[in-house]
Amino acid sequence: MELKLEAVTKAVAGQPWLHGLDLALRPGAVTVLLGATQAGKTSLMRIMAGLDAPSTGRVTVDGRDVTGVGVRERNVAMVYQQFINYPSMTVADNIASPLKLRRERGIDERVRELATKLHIEPFLQRLPAELSGGQQQRVALARALAKGAPLMLLDEPLVNLDYKLREELREELAQLFAAGDSTVCYATTEPGEALLLGGWTAVLDQGELLQYGPTAEVFHRPQSLRVARAFSDPPMNLIEATAAEAGVTLRHGPTLALALPGGSGPMTVGVRAAALRVRARPGDVPLPGRVELAEISGSDTFVHAATPVGELVAQLSGVHNFEIGAPVTLHLDPAQAYVFGADGALRVAPAHHRAAAAA
Repeated sequence: MELKLEAVTKAVAGQPWLHGLDLALRPGAVTVLLGATQAGKTSLMRIMAGLDAPSTGRVTVDGRDVTGVGVRERNVAMVYQQFINYPSMTVADNIASPLKLRRERGIDERVRELATKLHIEPFLQRLPAELSGGQQQRVALARALAKGAPLMLLDEPLVNLDYKLREELREELAQLFAAGDSTVCYATTEPGEALLLGGWTAVLDQGELLQYGPTAEVFHRPQSLRVARAFSDPPMNLIEATAAEAGVTLRHGPTLALALPGGSGPMTVGVRAAALRVRARPGDVPLPGRVELAEISGSDTFVHAATPVGELVAQLSGVHNFEIGAPVTLHLDPAQAYVFGADGALRVAPAHHRAAAAA
């Protein structure tokens, strides 16, 4: 199905929550709504579902105007942050409920198939209250999948789960969505979730749609500083700079040899944490500093360093030991730097990503 929002706004008590938003979900694909809390994701999703009507603008499904049509009259499956299941029904009956409403055949087989995919088959005869939070959310996901709706909306469905469960379910969901036919819209605050799910990503901030496109393209070519901030975890290192004949000169730092497409004056250089290294390569620019913090997360080490150009965070693969206060030099390949103009618009992106986009 093709769902479109045209010039959609939403105001509550006179306060604008969504601003003149145009968005067309890619049929049969996953679209991630990415943004911080109160970016407008839930408001937008409720309008897509028919739970709320827009203040202005319209919503169409396959070219038919459904603005104001309630959720009961639409074929939509939804999964929320909370574990919403029927408490007095077994897991099997929860999953089977949409199948029974449609009076389908082979319900038991379909229930077991979905339960197996989501690793809850041993709990089919239990009540939801007898399950862990992760298992309850798997039940809610299985019921949504059983509905077979052409539009599936998931509003931060993993946010209340612990880290390990989130990691497991993210991978499973990516596989389930790829194998299905539904148009999926998935809201999250986490850039890593968007990258794992792939598909398309719409970046929202304060009720505005900042950028929409294939996830890899939006990540590698953020059109503005606002997009780069929203689609970076850990946050992108941002360094004040000035345009120079040879490229851009970092404040209190060296000049990066970059070909700027015209323009002068103040700039902002953006460097992703993973682009900084402690071992130099040919052509790297050194940024000397001192270790302020070093923390290990999973298989990576994050080093926070105070440098003349500002505090920088480097994401290093593997486990590394650093003494607090010890000198450290971070190294940057200028070709991996982003440059944003004084207006916040992207001026330069890493060369290999430009080449990939052109290809």
